[in-house]
Amino acid sequence: MTRMSRDFANTMQKEAVSAVSNDVIFASSRFPNYKLGTNNQILDSKEDPKVLSMKEVVARETALLLEQQKRLSVRDLANKFEKGLAAAAKLSEEARLREAASLEKHVLLKKLRDALEALRGRVAGRNKDDVEEAIAMVEALAVQLTQREGELIQEKAEVKKLANFLKQASEDAKKLVDEERAFARAEIESARAAVQRVEDALQEQEHMSRASGKQDLEELMKEVQEARRIKMLHQPSKVMDMEHELQALRTQLTEKSKRAIQLQKELAMTKRGEKNPLLYELDGPEALGSILQIVPCSDNAPEISQCIVQWRRVSSEGGKKELISGATKSVYAPEPYDVGRILQADVLFDEQRITLTTAGPIEQAPGLGSYVEALVRKHDTQFNVVVTQMNGAEHTSEAIHSLHVGKMRMKLCKGKTTVIKEYYSNSMQLCGVRGGGNAAPQALFWQVKSGVSFVLAFESERERNAAIMLARRFAYDCNIVLAGPQDRTPSATQ
Repeated sequence: MTRMSRDFANTMQKEAVSAVSNDVIFASSRFPNYKLGTNNQILDSKEDPKVLSMKEVVARETALLLEQQKRLSVRDLANKFEKGLAAAAKLSEEARLREAASLEKHVLLKKLRDALEALRGRVAGRNKDDVEEAIAMVEALAVQLTQREGELIQEKAEVKKLANFLKQASEDAKKLVDEERAFARAEIESARAAVQRVEDALQEQEHMSRASGKQDLEELMKEVQEARRIKMLHQPSKVMDMEHELQALRTQLTEKSKRAIQLQKELAMTKRGEKNPLLYELDGPEALGSILQIVPCSDNAPEISQCIVQWRRVSSEGGKKELISGATKSVYAPEPYDVGRILQADVLFDEQRITLTTAGPIEQAPGLGSYVEALVRKHDTQFNVVVTQMNGAEHTSEAIHSLHVGKMRMKLCKGKTTVIKEYYSNSMQLCGVRGGGNAAPQALFWQVKSGVSFVLAFESERERNAAIMLARRFAYDCNIVLAGPQDRTPSATQ
């Protein structure tokens, strides 16, 4: 039996370790500090609590992202996704390095085990037991390393999945940011265009207002100068005397006008060779702003309410007759469209027909033409009205409304509330009220569009006629002709 000395054992151990060290480069000069448990199981030493595992880092980052996703804006969310993507890439790189380190450890453990197996065949006794214990520790360490590799592979898959998710989320966030940016730019451009249109409209309106105001101011200055000149030339007593004389002349002129109309009617009857007087006649001034009424002039005349009445307008040039739609009452108030034309009323009873005709064309109201010309220069003219009918039904409220007649449209308002507004169109109709008694000269019929109509009462005949003429003038400038219902349809009887 060979005796092994202490020096010989140490020499063999040094040679064995030296042979292993020549092929393997250790990362550390000392062996890892492992603890053995029961059955030679290797127990991990307590890790540094400050160092987190890769799985914990990924879970914490995911929780933070999910928590902040609800309160972050689109741009901040995109930045977060980019940071998360960078962190995932960093973690993936760390996992790759750990995988490489794990592979290096496997190689090291294999060489160490091979060295220990070779050493176990050379030693005996207590040294052999130590070598076997070391081999068991190496095998246990290899098993644990394999387990850690499985965990590392799983963590790598999770990191890769998270990286893909963050990459897709980052791309979606960028796409959403681009869409929101494009939408915001479109909204900004639309708002700028709208502001520009409003500014152009305001500048145009201001320019027109200044021009109209300048003209009105010049006319007002001329009238004031003329009034001052008259006041300087005449004493107050002379002015009053002249006004009384003018009033007396107007009264005489009205009486003579009525007498002339009566004489013209008698002359017409004489020319026709009528021996017996007519049963009915037209009563009232034949001028705009008045009322023409069919009155009986004989005791044998039937009640006018039992007769059929139809008013027509006759052209003073060719005698062309036009039916006035809706004018079927015994009372008719001439409107501006009747000026310069002869009015005719047909009365039918017991298969008899009586035709009543005005002595001459309907005359214009004094001063109405110049008044309308002054209003034409304004961009918008307001009239105070009362709505008496709406869509053919009586309107009981007597609230004051304002009718705005503009260059492009008409608008009816009650205070600051707009009841209706409409641009001039071929479906719009505007004319005087047909019938209506003594209030007819102050009322007009306005059909805004199909199914929507109003009957409006003005403060005076002048305001009503001016509103009709002004609206027709503005509509004509827009290549639209405003008239009453079927006013342009000629009758069959010429």
